[in-house]
Amino acid sequence: MGLARKLEGNPLHPVSRGKLCARGQASIQLTYHPDRIRQPLRKTGDGNNASFQPISWEDATAEFVGKLDQLIASKRRDGMAFVMRPLLGQRDALIADLMKGFGSRRAMTFEVFDDEVLREANARSFGHRQLPTFDLAQSRYVLSFGADFLGTWNSPVAHSVAYGDMRQGRPGVRAKFVQIEPRMSQTGANADEWIPAKPGTEGALALGIAHIIIRDRLRAGPEAGAAGLQIEGWEKGLPAYAPDSVQRITGVPATRIEALAREFVTHAPAVGIIGGAPLAHTHGTFQALAVNALNALVGSVGKPGGILFTPQQNSSTEAHRTPRIHQLASEILDTATSPIDILLLYDANPVYGAPPAWRIREALEKIPYIVSFGGFIDETSIHADLILPDHSFLESWVDHVPESGASQTTMSVAAPAMRPLHQTRSMPDVLLEAARRTSPPMSALARFRDYEHVLESAVGALPQATAEIWQTTQEQGGWWTPPQSDPQSQPVPSRSFVKVSAQPEAQFDGEPGTYPFHLLPFPTQAFYDGSTAHLPWLQELPDVISTAMWSSWAEINPRTAATLGIVQGDLLEIASEHGAIRVPALLSPGIAPDVVAVPAGQGHQTFTRYASGRGANPIAVLAPLTDAVTGSLAWAATRVRVSKVDSKSDLILFAGGMREHEDAEHR
Repeated sequence: MGLARKLEGNPLHPVSRGKLCARGQASIQLTYHPDRIRQPLRKTGDGNNASFQPISWEDATAEFVGKLDQLIASKRRDGMAFVMRPLLGQRDALIADLMKGFGSRRAMTFEVFDDEVLREANARSFGHRQLPTFDLAQSRYVLSFGADFLGTWNSPVAHSVAYGDMRQGRPGVRAKFVQIEPRMSQTGANADEWIPAKPGTEGALALGIAHIIIRDRLRAGPEAGAAGLQIEGWEKGLPAYAPDSVQRITGVPATRIEALAREFVTHAPAVGIIGGAPLAHTHGTFQALAVNALNALVGSVGKPGGILFTPQQNSSTEAHRTPRIHQLASEILDTATSPIDILLLYDANPVYGAPPAWRIREALEKIPYIVSFGGFIDETSIHADLILPDHSFLESWVDHVPESGASQTTMSVAAPAMRPLHQTRSMPDVLLEAARRTSPPMSALARFRDYEHVLESAVGALPQATAEIWQTTQEQGGWWTPPQSDPQSQPVPSRSFVKVSAQPEAQFDGEPGTYPFHLLPFPTQAFYDGSTAHLPWLQELPDVISTAMWSSWAEINPRTAATLGIVQGDLLEIASEHGAIRVPALLSPGIAPDVVAVPAGQGHQTFTRYASGRGANPIAVLAPLTDAVTGSLAWAATRVRVSKVDSKSDLILFAGGMREHEDAEHR
């Protein structure tokens, strides 16, 4: 029947080298999921009486094109917006051309755990607006500030392969690894040393290490150049970051800070990594700049064993000046009539993944017409007026341009692995057909017959293109340049150096007296931001640290739990100024006493039979704070209070059975 049965990585690919993560293995269930949308749907009725009814592709396409023609005729071309997950490749370029054809700049990405803070910092420090690649295989000392690079952050498959080489691939050499974070992640569990620092103080710790290196002249040569000069006080040796001061800020002993500084210099090549929660604060960009400056100080940028940047065919240090989803929602809600006439949705779920104070649901209800290209009904697509379901990735042409994970320029391309099971169509092909049928047609897109033609044209336009490049690209699953044996630093444009004032203290929502705990939502290997919670294999997958499954939980320090009279399995209420959730307690020594951590991904209201009504969503209690520079959600900046609830709940642990705490209403 030509059906896909098993997924594995491509051994030729420079990033994966034949490996595949848990979500990649489970993604085959997207194609065979019983709740997939199998044909176009049109909403009928209003309010509680609304429902989706199947329609033909002919009628659905005619309706979609008709709405676009109405927008063109009204001369309100900026009245169209596109919200999608982050894309790197020709789908992103196609959507950009579509929006440009309409004269609209309202194409925006949404992802809870986005990395725009680090991209901004890297553009300012090194001239590369992209995530970094770390040459772990040749490192002798790794100092990670909150980055779960072996679990969920950046390119964990590539990192895991390189980490194995770092630890065991060089006879007689075993690099040291130190992880700094308030809650032990999968990566932290693999470290030689795990150091809990106060949330939001990781940048201060990095500058404290830099202060000692500069003070004691541990590093000869130039002191980080412009990358360091972005930090206030760098020219004077960072006097505000003496060890005693940094100890008060971070909670890390001054003697340990001194030791880290000396180890970091004497075990060259060494590299500092920052990612995850340290960037999810109101001063996240400052924290990233601090670690960038530390890397530049010890000469780790662009050198073997240090921080590198995957070469890109078309790179830019300029930020995309599109509105954030919360800014668009405010614009819609602050006017009597929505400035958006048509909203297009693709694989993004901001109703589920945004703080309630952003009022995304209310904004969607004011938009006259919404089209979703999603393959499943979720909390956002349920507001659509028309659903044009996309193929699964196994049924269509797919492509991706990795921004990190390899030392060479890479473009992934894969042809359909099987025929479509249902009456679905590739989202790019639907957009291309619509572009041909609008009045007048959009010339930038109408010239392509289909998405395969788009990809063939993109590959053929590469500077290294040959007559056989398209055939070779299909055969090997992509195109890439030969690996660089000795990568060098790339020149950094002087205009990228923008000074940021020091902000040693993060801002938090909630008074410490009323809300004494820091809430740390964290992505898991199974669900990440919740977009794969509908896959039963991943629901069944035990968490790598707790072994919990099919549920949510709250990790709390045993000493803190004892003070509050909490035992494992007790139902807890975790409340902020913006809402409350209830989850069972899971006692963990790998978490700071003033931190409570809840995995993200569960708590869906509408997301197939496997995810709906299961667990709790910690994002629902987050404050609407953002990074001061980029506007990214500061998802680690909310304080909460924790209280024990009389009702009981089940805590299902793969390694410990099921805690028998039945809720009375389930008896």
